[in-house]
Amino acid sequence: MNSLVTGAETGGKPPIPEGELGTEALPEPRSQGALVLRKFLRHKLAMFSVGMLLLITLVTVLMPLFWPHSYWDSSFPSFSEPTAEHPLGTTQVGKDMVSQILQGTQYSLIIALTVALVGTFIGVVFGAFAGFMGGFVDSAISRITDLFLIIPAIAAAAILVKVFSGSWWVVAVVLAAFMWMPVARITRAEAMSLSQREFIEAARASGAGTGRVVFKHLVPNMVGTITVNATLAVAQAVLAEAALSFIGLGVKPPDTSLGRVISENYAQMTGRPWLFFGPFVVLVLISLSINFIGDGLRDAFDPRQRKVKA
Repeated sequence: MNSLVTGAETGGKPPIPEGELGTEALPEPRSQGALVLRKFLRHKLAMFSVGMLLLITLVTVLMPLFWPHSYWDSSFPSFSEPTAEHPLGTTQVGKDMVSQILQGTQYSLIIALTVALVGTFIGVVFGAFAGFMGGFVDSAISRITDLFLIIPAIAAAAILVKVFSGSWWVVAVVLAAFMWMPVARITRAEAMSLSQREFIEAARASGAGTGRVVFKHLVPNMVGTITVNATLAVAQAVLAEAALSFIGLGVKPPDTSLGRVISENYAQMTGRPWLFFGPFVVLVLISLSINFIGDGLRDAFDPRQRKVKA
């Protein structure tokens, strides 16, 4: 009788024995990457920021192909007010302000990405080897990191950029030389923790060398921390470059940047505000977008973060 009742409840299918679970009842397995991507996609502010940053990038790359005025063209009247032909007016030397912003945004993004990639690479390598090897190597790298941390980064960067000229790549390399330390400290702490895990001990026991253990086992398991810090480094680089260029110690002609465009037009903030607030708003939007993307990535990679923040 019990078997008949059970059969009726299960639609005629044989009952599942105790201790066993049917395949249909098992949840669909998800990889760690899929879970991170799902949490990031559900972070509304981060997704809005991704869209904003993509829009700015696409406009910056594609619009110069169709915009009728060149960045180099200085044949227009000085300080022309906004018109249909010049939506943001012209500068003191007779250049179209929209073309100035487009060119400056291109250079600012290139510099920021270069700084983030180079600085993150240096910080990850130093931090991973210091945390894994310990001893003298850890002490030496830690002391070098502390030395760079106590140096005023903006002042030192301004001096070096002044000495080695102000080409955009010089600015990028100099800024990267003073932005790897936070990444190195965070990576070192995580490498020290991971070095005690069983899979690292197994790699050591199998005869893997130091370089293989660091790059094959340690670094891939720190990809979340590395990604978040690299994203935030982009925002820091944008602002650092803008600060250098604003005080006249950053990018030099013929190169340009948003900071340089702002520096050249900040005196017009009251009389001709469109010349100042045009590049300033773009700079703020880029910085905020990247910071919000970093927040979304941090929440997505955090295993303790179960609910997605708006």
